[in-house]
Amino acid sequence: MSNRLNRTFNDSYAPRTEDSFGAWAPPVDIFERQDHLVIRAEVPGVQKEDMDVRIENGVLTLHGERKQDPEVKEENAHRTERIYGSFARSFSLPTTVDASKVSATYKDGVLEVTVPKAEAAKPKMVEIRAA
Repeated sequence: MSNRLNRTFNDSYAPRTEDSFGAWAPPVDIFERQDHLVIRAEVPGVQKEDMDVRIENGVLTLHGERKQDPEVKEENAHRTERIYGSFARSFSLPTTVDASKVSATYKDGVLEVTVPKAEAAKPKMVEIRAA
């Protein structure tokens, strides 16, 4: 068991090789604000034009590709640890959101997707009347 655990940790931090192209997924944070959900994905080195955000059948999918710099030739590389290739992350959305009003921004290598809650899901103040 100890050997398996050590191998798992060692494999996760091992330098990447050319066979790891396309084998990555950006880390995400998902949290809730008063009137919307926020999904933040770390995608440094990915161009805005190489990403898309889709919602289909209640599933939000982040898809994109980190491309290797064409000026850096494999024969000139001394070490390559960054992962290149396509990625995709999918998340089931609760039924309490308004998928038609989803927005996304990209700044400093972070893709932020804002998913507003549906009006019916937002808290409402109920007036108390005298009987």
